[in-house]
Amino acid sequence: MVHQAIDILLIEDDPHDVELTLHAFQKQTIVLRVHVIKNGAEALEFFHGTGAYANRDPQLGPKLILLDLKVPMVDGLYVTRQIRASRTHRTTPVVVLSSSSDEPDLIKSYQLGINSYIVKPVDFEAFIDTAQMIVQYWLSLNRAPAA
Repeated sequence: MVHQAIDILLIEDDPHDVELTLHAFQKQTIVLRVHVIKNGAEALEFFHGTGAYANRDPQLGPKLILLDLKVPMVDGLYVTRQIRASRTHRTTPVVVLSSSSDEPDLIKSYQLGINSYIVKPVDFEAFIDTAQMIVQYWLSLNRAPAA
């Protein structure tokens, strides 16, 4: 039986965190295709189908977005605002995976419509477990509206 890959968008500028997240995803029973974007400007190009993503259909989106708030060029809060303004992506689950535990970041993220806010664990095993739980919940347990 062939399983179609599920697209996840990982917006993260820290190469170490990208590596850990991808490592955690390899252990999933779900077939994942992870698109890694390293800054907010590139994320906007991805969603709008412009720049490096001009050949990508902006109507097709990931099933899950993992977003670091502190990405370069355009911050994660602005990216969230743009995602939620998009008719195509407004119901796509957005999970903030950030090193920031600042209350203003948390409040503003939820005000902009994120689905979950998780502070990145500093422990290797805890980080791996957290990344795996995120995928399990959002792609296996959560019931999303039909597109």
